[in-house]
Amino acid sequence: MTDGDAGSTKDGKLTSLFSVCGQSPWLDNLRRGWITGGELESWVERGIRGLTSNPSIFQKAIESSADYDEQFGDLVCGGTPVDDAYWQLVTSDICGALAALEPVHAASGGTDGFVSVEVDPSLAHDTEATVTAARALHHGMARPNLMVKIPGTVEGLPAIRQMISEGHSINVTLIFSVARYEQVAEAYLAGLEDRVGAGASDLSDVASVASFFVSRTDTEVDRRLDAVSTPSALALRGRTAVAQAQAAYGRFEGIFSGPRWDRLAALGAQVQRPLWASTSTKNPAYPDTLYVDELIGPHTVNTMPDATLDAFCNHGKLRRTVDTDQSAARYVLDAVTAHGIDLDEVAGVLEAQGVAAFTKSFDELLGSLQTKADSLA
Repeated sequence: MTDGDAGSTKDGKLTSLFSVCGQSPWLDNLRRGWITGGELESWVERGIRGLTSNPSIFQKAIESSADYDEQFGDLVCGGTPVDDAYWQLVTSDICGALAALEPVHAASGGTDGFVSVEVDPSLAHDTEATVTAARALHHGMARPNLMVKIPGTVEGLPAIRQMISEGHSINVTLIFSVARYEQVAEAYLAGLEDRVGAGASDLSDVASVASFFVSRTDTEVDRRLDAVSTPSALALRGRTAVAQAQAAYGRFEGIFSGPRWDRLAALGAQVQRPLWASTSTKNPAYPDTLYVDELIGPHTVNTMPDATLDAFCNHGKLRRTVDTDQSAARYVLDAVTAHGIDLDEVAGVLEAQGVAAFTKSFDELLGSLQTKADSLA
């Protein structure tokens, strides 16, 4: 694999991101009109190799469109409870996306072309309930390119291990620190080993990504650097998120090598790819492709909202960057810490905020659907 600008025209840039640099571009958005209108298929033709969704995405899609009204009306008028109707709306969209990405999954030999759907976010701190919910989603849709999203909370870790041991592909979401990333990777490896212990001799049908959230880290750390307000602190703004993700990639390279990994790889195991999430730039002072351009490298995924994908196609830089200067990444993280900012504490704050935000979207959408159902009664 070589780096460079080959195939860097707008039309071919997403394809070249994978073929030249080894990174899979995924779409971080979904709405029914994209499935019925062919736009999702168009994204796939442009080089999209997967798709992620979350409760906030579904809230926006369902509340801002009449595309779901007919199905929802039929369900509630037929006696389906609102909660169940919600999941049927989501399942319909996810199944449509799974069909659109299935050719990518087949062509990649089962290593790409995945669509992710999240368990009820209110279960983030309940291991057993998360296992039950994730299992139900996998069994309910029963598609090889489905990934169920489980939050990478302390309580989520054993659920991740259990799902992997059962042969279910998992997207671990809401990772905000290198330390938690290492625990997530351990849960994946242990789950594969459990699977072998139960008699599995082929691990190639299980896939996972570790979704490391990026831009939210800069938002929180920059706020704290602003409070420190010294010239050296202000000079660090906008650098922590990339440095932390690059450090996580360094750990990825170490974890997925050596005797322990080699034993699993010999049975067909796939590496658990780091996935860069929350990659739209929140601070307008920063380049709109910052969290794409600086995190490109092999065996990674970057899931981007459509606006960020368009921006990258227009003026993003197509070159390997994620591991070109690990010493610089360590310098930034050490410097931030030296200014009194505890990155593990930052991660805890962001994890709590992330769970709360997804739960709020989920609850608000159910509330609006209940109001709509009451109007149909």
